[in-house]
Amino acid sequence: MLKSVILTILSLIFIISVWWSMPALGTTKTEILWDSWGVPHIYGQNQRSLFEAFGWAQTHSHGNLLLKLYGESRGKASEYWGINYLANDQYIRMMGIPERAKQWYQVQSQTMQDNLEAFAQGINRYVAQHPQEIPAELQAVLPITGVDVVAHGQRVLYFEFLTNAERLEAIKAQTLAASPQNGSNAWAIAPSQSQSNKALLLANPHLPWSGVYRWYEAQLIAPGINVYGATLVGMPVPAIAFNDDLGWSLTLNDPHNTNIYELTLQGDGYLWNGEVRPFESQTEHLKIRQSNGGYQELEWEVRHSVQGVVIAQQKDRAYGLRVAGLDRPYGIEQFWQMAQAQNLASFEAAWQKLQIPLFNVLYSDRLGNIFYLYNAIAPKRAGGTWQSWHKIQAGDTDKTLWTEYLPYEALPKLLNPKSGWLQNTNDPPWTSTLPSLLDPQDYPPDLAPPTLEAAPEIFRTQRSLKIRSKSGKSSLADLIKEKFSTRLEMADRILHLLIPAANMLANPIGIEAAAVLKKWDHQANADSKGAVLFMLWAMTLSPQQIFSKPWQADNPLQTPSGLANINIALAVLEGVAAQTQLLYGKLDVTWGEVVTMQQGKYHQPAIGAPGELGSLRVLNFKTNSEQKYEVNFGDSYITAIAFSDPIQAQTLLVYGNASQPQSPHLGDQLSLYGKNQLRPVWRQREEILAHLELQEVLK
Repeated sequence: MLKSVILTILSLIFIISVWWSMPALGTTKTEILWDSWGVPHIYGQNQRSLFEAFGWAQTHSHGNLLLKLYGESRGKASEYWGINYLANDQYIRMMGIPERAKQWYQVQSQTMQDNLEAFAQGINRYVAQHPQEIPAELQAVLPITGVDVVAHGQRVLYFEFLTNAERLEAIKAQTLAASPQNGSNAWAIAPSQSQSNKALLLANPHLPWSGVYRWYEAQLIAPGINVYGATLVGMPVPAIAFNDDLGWSLTLNDPHNTNIYELTLQGDGYLWNGEVRPFESQTEHLKIRQSNGGYQELEWEVRHSVQGVVIAQQKDRAYGLRVAGLDRPYGIEQFWQMAQAQNLASFEAAWQKLQIPLFNVLYSDRLGNIFYLYNAIAPKRAGGTWQSWHKIQAGDTDKTLWTEYLPYEALPKLLNPKSGWLQNTNDPPWTSTLPSLLDPQDYPPDLAPPTLEAAPEIFRTQRSLKIRSKSGKSSLADLIKEKFSTRLEMADRILHLLIPAANMLANPIGIEAAAVLKKWDHQANADSKGAVLFMLWAMTLSPQQIFSKPWQADNPLQTPSGLANINIALAVLEGVAAQTQLLYGKLDVTWGEVVTMQQGKYHQPAIGAPGELGSLRVLNFKTNSEQKYEVNFGDSYITAIAFSDPIQAQTLLVYGNASQPQSPHLGDQLSLYGKNQLRPVWRQREEILAHLELQEVLK
């Protein structure tokens, strides 16, 4: 009898301990466990409570930024905060975001509407209970609604990533802006190339360190879901993440699914198929807050052609913008379905809906699958090439007007290549692995760049391809070490020619600069001497001015190469050497003396360089008042995952998981970045409790 009682007690203890360690099951309350890095681990009773707690958590960490972004996405920022936001509001209104958000919200499923409203309610509740944390002028945006969440998501995906105000401003000057320079690294490694015989995944987006592009890390747990990852502030669902079965990363691609059309004005309309067609127009009204608390009212007309909104007018010409996917309102739901996927089939089923307008997708799972997708809501066009569709199109004929999209089946994709690896560094699909398995001839010529030559940062891509093509199997530690490399592929390509030329032909300061470059190890570490000189030299010249031999398809990883014009190269070297000597007092100034990282109270030397120089560890910067450089773009969220049992994962959010001015987590991860370290991901409840900073129960 006693033995039976003891066994019963032990069984109960075991059941309780299992229940305690399985947060997605048996959850009777909604709570947030904040770990020591400020990451919220959110336990929801159901989806609705999970979304509400996620809104609460984002407001705790990013309340000021969050409310500002929502005010901007409403197109009312100048009403709340004054004339400095007028350009933003005019852009948001011209793109039709507020009205389209209402339409998109109405067609969401009832479940998704409930989730969106819950996320908004979490924001409102947090501010109501912690009003002292949010400035009064930002609270003017409240209350947030589900429509606001949809508007923000639409703005980010379509009118920041796909196109943006800066690119459209270039149209007014009759020039086309360069393709978006936001970027990423991503690797998916099959078991055949993994030391553990388990699939690996590296996620490493490069984005600006502020505004709509700021990442937020969290774990979301409810019955049927346990997902860990990051999203952009204000988004209610993960964007890059993993769960118990699979994980994915995204990198930016450029499918040219926005087009500019030149319209010929005639009378009150424009020429269309030989006739004059009237514009559709609507009147927009704005209030602009004045310094005395009053308002000035502004009224203007927004016109639409058959192609889309008219973004500019010059004399007898106007320019219409056509954006793919504005009839696809379920992007947020697609991200949420990805988070709940349990295998490749269900993950791919989410992408087959084609509700997200762009991004390369890199995927790994616990069964050992690796997968690549060149995702796009891609126009089905009558002809032309990727290059020709980058240009302004004739807007007086329906021959250039696209109205349909390619099906999912027509998009480039790869599953489990024999190479055992997949990579993307914003390059075309054809170099997702080597030897290449995707032939551009098998796809519409306007879908993607035809060659590696069109990659926005070809040297970073070549660096990635060389690393992944090396023989031997990789461990999780190898992926992290390789990701943190600051070696500049461009320096490897050209300095063996530049240095001898300088020694023979340069003036004394050029010879001295060459001596510094000869001792340099081609890396951009904090103590690297020569990196500043090379960066200034390389970024003063265009690739066409540097290299004599352009990229060659028969030598894809070693071209461009050769020194194009020795006189120009040496003149620029002497000029930047004189500049370096004047500004910093010496030619062998260290990289970390000139380039720094700062977030909140944390400040330290930078390690990393622009991707265009061939660094996988990407940092871009702005000039500060001391004529030095402060990082404002690049490495942000980094995660390396091994789909072992249990899953092993390490991560870093370089600038910290909060932006509230008084948060201790604003910048607290910079020191790890400076040490080439990621931190362990805590997913199990006992791990989280061992590193607990705060426990909140939401009622």
